[in-house]
Amino acid sequence: MTRGFLLGKFMPPHAGHQLLIDSARAMVDELTILVCWLPDDPIPGPLRLQWMRELAPGCRVIGHDAIVPQSPEDAPDFWPIWRAIVAAAHPEPIDYVFAGEAYGLRLAHEIGGVFVPIGARVMAADPDGLGGVSASAVRADPWGNWRWLPAPVRAHFTQTIVLHGVESTGKSFLAEKLAAHFDTIWIPEYGRAHAETHGVEMDEADLLLIGQAQSAMIEAGKRIATRRLFVDTDSLMTAAWADMMIGRRPDALLTHPKADLYILLEPDVAWVDDGTRIYGDDPVRARFAGISQSVLEQSGVRWASVGGDWNARFERAVALIESMALPKTSQAKTSQGFDLSQESE
Repeated sequence: MTRGFLLGKFMPPHAGHQLLIDSARAMVDELTILVCWLPDDPIPGPLRLQWMRELAPGCRVIGHDAIVPQSPEDAPDFWPIWRAIVAAAHPEPIDYVFAGEAYGLRLAHEIGGVFVPIGARVMAADPDGLGGVSASAVRADPWGNWRWLPAPVRAHFTQTIVLHGVESTGKSFLAEKLAAHFDTIWIPEYGRAHAETHGVEMDEADLLLIGQAQSAMIEAGKRIATRRLFVDTDSLMTAAWADMMIGRRPDALLTHPKADLYILLEPDVAWVDDGTRIYGDDPVRARFAGISQSVLEQSGVRWASVGGDWNARFERAVALIESMALPKTSQAKTSQGFDLSQESE
């Protein structure tokens, strides 16, 4: 039985970490990964722990959130503290200590086991590729380092833009066109498929299912999108439908994750009956539009309205999206020597 150990902040995990983990897994029968964090880290520790458990299936992945010295210069008893931490996480003898940084040699000396330096970074290779990627660089510019991000981290940094509004306002058309323009994917409206399959007469159970399915599709799409994900309605629009169909907005439809931006399409274009649309009369359509807007207002989300012809809608939507701030996180503190923020690189 061979056992391996590695630790880090993984803030966030990237392709270099994945190479280290997968290589280590292939070399031992049991691998323990210690994910360490501090209260003021720019990416929450429990979220990173969740990511690492997904990225290292079959491994013992343990979180450590105590406030302890991060480098030997921080405290004279640095190594005794960390020997105790490792012993608690890995009480069995350690055969191999894996790391992508040179400090792993001293760590292995302190806790036992042979140091196995793995990865382009520790080998000073491929500085313009995998050897140059670091967690601090990812935090500073996640979109610029997109190719190095695993699926759960991509989902975290993906911006979601939802096309919101009543029937026949071009949500599907615009979602598809925007996705093509920004070289990413879009999520269609589940409610339409549900209506075509089960009919347009719906009760609360149908509407809750629609909201749940739509939210699940969005969360899955965020993992494979390229920086942005466009969506033809989400559960907030389903809540507006519920108001129209059953006279109330079930709380469950208002608690699904919210998008970064909602683009409300004005009903200033002709209504077209395609077999599943039901609110075409002008007074009813106007009432539906008012409900749709009120859902956004009451939810406290970021939204903007877009009207005019199809070209005007597209151009206005592009301008709104390009004006959004890019996702970034603050930089982690770093120091020299045995530094857990180095291992997060």
